[in-house]
Amino acid sequence: MMAKGPSYNVPYRRRREGKTNYLRRKKLVLSGLPRLVARKTNKHIIAQIIEASIEGDKVIASAHSSELKKYGWLGSLKSLPAAYLTGLICGYKALKKDVKKAVLDIGLQAPSKGACVFAVLKGCLDAGVEVPHGEEILPDEDRIKGQHISDYAKTLSADPDVYRRRFSAYLKRGFPPENLVEHFSAVKEKITAEFEE
Repeated sequence: MMAKGPSYNVPYRRRREGKTNYLRRKKLVLSGLPRLVARKTNKHIIAQIIEASIEGDKVIASAHSSELKKYGWLGSLKSLPAAYLTGLICGYKALKKDVKKAVLDIGLQAPSKGACVFAVLKGCLDAGVEVPHGEEILPDEDRIKGQHISDYAKTLSADPDVYRRRFSAYLKRGFPPENLVEHFSAVKEKITAEFEE
């Protein structure tokens, strides 16, 4: 049933569509710091450093998980390791634009421990951008490297049919998921080498 009466205010369109929590956004904007906006879609991870202004939000630095392909990344573009690497790229780009501090904006995502948005945060922190956070919310180092994916692939290798179904995208690219940890380290080194020159 729709609310009626002289005191009823229709919520803003983006609130009605479930896209923006304006109370949370107001607190983030009033902090005076740029926002590290971390989002996960069905296929990708997006990380942006955004500054609020009267005219509208301005994107200072941005990274998309599809950029990982140019560093030779063969894993999933929406996994925890991909989220970390995307955050790392965004952090390095932000430092080049003289952004040294930011505040995390995860939108309407429920803040659960070790989520992809916090892997983006960890990547940004490791690049050198200061973002207020609690250490307990960040994913474990092993999960960031993709150890859980590698271990799962090893356990499934006993059943080839299930293994091929679960990791069809990896295998299509000619990449065995058991080697993800070493592959992650190699890609991370390439990203670090490019931005720290």
